[in-house]
Amino acid sequence: MAHGGKVVCVTGASGYIASWIVKLLLLRGYNVNATIRDPNDRKKTDHLLALDGAKERLKLFKADLLEEGSFQHAIDGCDTVFHTASPVMITVSTDPQVELIDPAVKGTINVLRTCTKVSSVKRVIVTSSMAAVLAPKTKLGPNDVVDETFFTDPSIAEGKKQWYILSKTLAEDAAWQFAKANQIDLIVLNPGLVIGPILHPTLNFSVAVIVELMKGKNPFNTRHHRFVDVRDVALAHVKALETPSANGRYIIDGPVVTIKEIEKVLREFFPDLCIADRNEDITEMNSVTYKVCLEKVKSLGITELTPTETSLRDTVLSLKEKCLV
Repeated sequence: MAHGGKVVCVTGASGYIASWIVKLLLLRGYNVNATIRDPNDRKKTDHLLALDGAKERLKLFKADLLEEGSFQHAIDGCDTVFHTASPVMITVSTDPQVELIDPAVKGTINVLRTCTKVSSVKRVIVTSSMAAVLAPKTKLGPNDVVDETFFTDPSIAEGKKQWYILSKTLAEDAAWQFAKANQIDLIVLNPGLVIGPILHPTLNFSVAVIVELMKGKNPFNTRHHRFVDVRDVALAHVKALETPSANGRYIIDGPVVTIKEIEKVLREFFPDLCIADRNEDITEMNSVTYKVCLEKVKSLGITELTPTETSLRDTVLSLKEKCLV
């Protein structure tokens, strides 16, 4: 399935989801310009350079979210840009504005502004998050059906000092405003908590949640979780490029699973595992029993999501293989 040497750009290419997007794009015959903050950091590049097709069709570029115009070289000549670069951390050491919000918001605008200057760019696909969906003005109840029309209210995230949620919400909002003002064909993907095998050599935030669960801890103090597989999320990104009629936002998230169900799968690997089952008052970000409408992402051809059991198993196998547990 060769794509006639079409050139696409992936920002933040060494990240968890981005690495999978690069892998799929190379497998489908695209030429990929990948941006990395430090292309000389072998930890960030070795796994990308080892991908099938990388020798022939992958080029690495140095770029920094906060450096105006630093994406120009990577985006020049590209047909589509995937903007996945954004910091992911839940706790901020000193300054949320500097550590999370500026790189997320200014970085997004920096990339989009460059796209307006490069005439070859037809479409921009931005990786947002369910974090930008799940804290609307009215608290979500178990009968609510969440779809693409739900937006997090930034003042709620700010009031609760949920800085990561705020950064994703403000960055997505800024992207939509800029895209409308500049006639950019923008598509946004909003995945939930992403798990599944890792290609990069270090632990990222969402997979670290599984490591905590493997240790018997319950990082979100909740009985219910939702996970979505990184391979499904990456495929949704690629389908958003390959589907001419794709538009707007796409939510992609898995079904509700209980701590007991997670424990059962993880017990195969850790027979004496017992995950703390706390039944404290759960905050609304943790009350995940609302329903999620996936009709829109199915229209991209993502008909079957990977079962959570499979994702959990593959995550553990991948962590063991990379000696991360």
